[in-house]
Amino acid sequence: MQISGKIVDIFSETVYPATITVNNARIVSIKREHVPFNRYIVPGLIDSHIHIESSMLIPSEFARLAVVCGTVATVSDPHEIANVCGVEGVRFMIENGDSVPFKFYFGAPSCVPATPFETAGSSLGINEIRELLMSDNIKYLSEMMNFPGVINDSPDVIAILNLAKSYGKPIDGHAPGLRGESCKKYIDAGISTDHECVTIEEALEKLSYGMKIHIREGSAARNFDELVPLIRTHPDTVMLCSDDKHPDDLVKSHINDMVKRAIKHGIDIMRILRATSLNPVKHYGLDVGLLREGDYADFIVVDNLTEFNVLETYINGNLVAKDGKTLIKSVQAKPLNNFSTQVKSKKDFAIEAKSGTIKAIVVEDGQITTKMELVTPKIEGLYAISDTSRDLLKIAVVNRYENAAPAVGFIKNFGLKTGAIASSIAHDSHNIIAIGVRDSDICRAVNLVLESRGGIAAVCGGKEDIMPLPFGGIMTNANGYETAKRYSYISSIVKEKMGSPLRSPFMLLSFMALIVIPSLKISDKGLFDVDNFTFTELCVLPQ
Repeated sequence: MQISGKIVDIFSETVYPATITVNNARIVSIKREHVPFNRYIVPGLIDSHIHIESSMLIPSEFARLAVVCGTVATVSDPHEIANVCGVEGVRFMIENGDSVPFKFYFGAPSCVPATPFETAGSSLGINEIRELLMSDNIKYLSEMMNFPGVINDSPDVIAILNLAKSYGKPIDGHAPGLRGESCKKYIDAGISTDHECVTIEEALEKLSYGMKIHIREGSAARNFDELVPLIRTHPDTVMLCSDDKHPDDLVKSHINDMVKRAIKHGIDIMRILRATSLNPVKHYGLDVGLLREGDYADFIVVDNLTEFNVLETYINGNLVAKDGKTLIKSVQAKPLNNFSTQVKSKKDFAIEAKSGTIKAIVVEDGQITTKMELVTPKIEGLYAISDTSRDLLKIAVVNRYENAAPAVGFIKNFGLKTGAIASSIAHDSHNIIAIGVRDSDICRAVNLVLESRGGIAAVCGGKEDIMPLPFGGIMTNANGYETAKRYSYISSIVKEKMGSPLRSPFMLLSFMALIVIPSLKISDKGLFDVDNFTFTELCVLPQ
């Protein structure tokens, strides 16, 4: 196979016309030409940190959509499915990913469950993590979310870090807001990356301690605009990632959108492409080509270096996307799942009224961090209820792995005026999480998810809708494009008929149970104060 165009060489930082010859998946020659080609050949794009599960698609379907955007590889943390199905879930991701021409590189989840303060469907101890790290299919130790355990020298945590070091595999980090000596100790423990920086100051401090920074722009957490200057100032120590990408966003763009935006910021294309290709290849030791003779033939063709529209995508010399259309075929897969609880009743979501104030979770659109606010609840009879006039709604988490009473609290800024939504995507343990105005609607939304053994559901004005997710309650093997349409439709109901102003309400909902991200969250066991890493009471009684 031969292909011609203007080669963008990120090593010599030159652009020149040439013809590439490919044989047996590799580039065997790059011959300079004297033809004014009107298209450019650049290294394929790599998402340096993503949870494939958050696309709601199994890996094979994710790949079909991603290649259209010029993505040829992902560095993927499978801890979502591991929290539901353990090692079996990780193996499923690897095997399904191998069924299509795309380069998935998975890590060994380091924190399953993420904390002991929630109920997960499985757990990975030192033996399971060793089993994974021994495999050539596992490239790294996935994000170490238990940063208090690292800082406080938890024997179990240190043993996991040492295990990864013994296999010579890099360790991903997860330390939102961590600064000063605690941050330095965390990095000195061997943790090499972080994708949780929300300010340039935090990122620069972590870079000064020797850490690499993933600049993140996902469906919920969006930090690109704040951190994009790092591509100009630290081109060798930053990478671009999405972390979490919902299907309706993935059909529109992926890492290619970050490239376009960086170009508009006036950043040199060579520096941008280092962040999207060379840096992740070097850091994780990926078998992804970088447009050199002898490399795997992984590259994309774009119209120019300003609009950067992807025309073709090649992986191992195979054309996998052309003119906005995927050429990867769907594959069949057998679902795996884990549900064991009973349907709920309206009274399960009632909160008995008490004197004093309550602690409410406060969300901000585009951020997965939250704040805490003391508010006076609206009382009706013997119970505290939602108050749409103040945008104060009920939030509940239901244990899906065993029968237990739901944990119920309150949340602000979600914007629902009526109805309820529920989802079995609730990071990281993936219990069922719901937000709504009336207890009856919350209950119905939760039971819709239970009856389908996973999915996202909306209940509004006597009407109900659900998108089933039969793979672990977090993914589907349905056509990715149809899934994106279905998800967009349910999301539009939440925004247009139920009143939420949030850009991605289901994505933001999924992070309200992530009790390793500040400041106030809720797990299936109760309201959680992340800053102090302990449970906290909903009610603040008068002194």
